[in-house]
Amino acid sequence: MPFSSADRSWHRGCRLRRPTTQASRSDEGGSGMDVKTILVPLDGSIVAEAALKPAVKLAREAGATLILLRAAEAHPGPMGDVVEAQVQVMREAEEYLAAARARVTAAGVANVEVSAWYGPPAEAIVEAARHRHADLIVMSSHGRSGVARLVLGSVAESVLRATAVPILLIRAEGAPLDTPFMAAPRAKEVTHV
Repeated sequence: MPFSSADRSWHRGCRLRRPTTQASRSDEGGSGMDVKTILVPLDGSIVAEAALKPAVKLAREAGATLILLRAAEAHPGPMGDVVEAQVQVMREAEEYLAAARARVTAAGVANVEVSAWYGPPAEAIVEAARHRHADLIVMSSHGRSGVARLVLGSVAESVLRATAVPILLIRAEGAPLDTPFMAAPRAKEVTHV
């Protein structure tokens, strides 16, 4: 499906494509996408943190609040204590988010919030985006979850299909994509930028 120039905006080497229902132009001729809240899901990996740099840059430029999200699940062994495992993974998630918040604040983002959720990552991301009224989700894609998910990765694909919030997917090191791209919510196709 072709897109007009009004449906695109450029951000230092990566093109952001918005759904046409949200596209507008400001009086200054720039992008009409008003981003006040950016959600960045993190899992503690270097791959997930690939989304931090562009998210920080966008948040600084837009004056947006950056919400760092960590979804955690406990997987105790057959003899493990489920409750203790849940408490432990949430404690680790909160410690990780505190350290990530300090780094993002040091990088110049004035408004940084953290949110630890217990549960499957895709469900937590979608629910947190809804609950926190996110205008944009910036996340990386592993691209390693089988043939059907070769391009996006299972979590990214699940989030893309379940949310109405625009998503900026960042190619993680070693993933099969060679540029970031913006996907329209519930899109049937993805446009590389």
